[in-house]
Amino acid sequence: MALARARRQLTAHPLALDSALAAGVLLCMLAGSFVDPHSGHTVSWSVRTPDPLSLLLMTLGAVALIFRRRAPMTVLAVTGTLSVVESVTGDPRAPVAMSAVVALFTVAATTDRPTTLRAALLTMTALTSAAMLAGPLPWYAQENLGILAWTGIGATAGDAVRSRRAVVQAIRERAERAERTREEEARRRVAEERLRIARDLHDVVAHHIALVNVQAGVAAHVMDKRPDQAKEALAHVREASRSALNELRATVGLLRQSGDPEAPTEPAPGLDRLDELAGTFRNAGLLVEVARADYDAKLPAAVDLAAYRVIQEALTNVQKHAGADAKAEVSVVRVGPHIEITVLDDGAPGSEEAPVTGGGHGLLGMRERVTALRGTLTTGPRYGGGFRVHAILPVKTRTRTAEDPV
Repeated sequence: MALARARRQLTAHPLALDSALAAGVLLCMLAGSFVDPHSGHTVSWSVRTPDPLSLLLMTLGAVALIFRRRAPMTVLAVTGTLSVVESVTGDPRAPVAMSAVVALFTVAATTDRPTTLRAALLTMTALTSAAMLAGPLPWYAQENLGILAWTGIGATAGDAVRSRRAVVQAIRERAERAERTREEEARRRVAEERLRIARDLHDVVAHHIALVNVQAGVAAHVMDKRPDQAKEALAHVREASRSALNELRATVGLLRQSGDPEAPTEPAPGLDRLDELAGTFRNAGLLVEVARADYDAKLPAAVDLAAYRVIQEALTNVQKHAGADAKAEVSVVRVGPHIEITVLDDGAPGSEEAPVTGGGHGLLGMRERVTALRGTLTTGPRYGGGFRVHAILPVKTRTRTAEDPV
């Protein structure tokens, strides 16, 4: 733990880290300058003492390493020059080339591979040639070959560090991209869910408000002359408003979070409530006939809800646009692997024109529902007057994905 804390602190202060590295390299060069590897013992201290020029060159090389992150190529040039000077002037020579090796490591770790290769070849050639050709030792001495080996090791180690950093960075970027992709997918799913809930809200509100509007108009019309009929109409208004509130509560309840208080909900409506739906429109004065030949087929929940909403929206449009004396016909037929929904109205004379295909949010919502289940929806005026809504829904279906063609 203490080591990790110290490492974080040094990483946060690179100049202090480089200064400590420069001091360590200087100590190593000073220690190496006092050792005579050719003595009879393994290590012999105080056999030779570096001259003042060698001490100056070692100090300058170490100081230059403090700026290795800011100007790696410049530091490599300075330390390489100091190493060449030491090779041709000092005897016994101090290991100034150690600073050049560290500088070459920094260049390899902070630049690309071609730059590393060029810098390594130039440094190895310059230092080794100076030591072999101008140094006091024979060209084949192990110290000269050691310079060649250590410069190669410095360049190789720096390139390995750079490659590892690149791999780690690539892994981090892939992880970030994957995280962004997951977030975008989550946002897309949230948007789709909001659109579905918005369609439900539109269908519910449009249906019940249309009924409330009609019944309130009837009540106002017969209030003075036929109070019993006005009372019945107001009862229908109350029933429609209660149903609207219940469905709104159930739909908006989908937006609650897991920690929110529970709210009363009810199952999503389906074709099993078709007679009840038709009854609400009959109570509002719309003549509705229902014909079914679906053999009580068990439908997936999404298909059952979509069929119910299509009929509900179509009858609501009839109620709003076809006039008070209009007549609507609803048919539900099972045809092979599909179920067909048809809603027709006769378009009573003098009524408003029914909405054309694609107009209004109701038809758009129906089309989105059917298309999401890979079904088809056809809407348009009928020959001779009226309007027709025809939907074909697959009994076994899957929702459309982002990869499916539109």
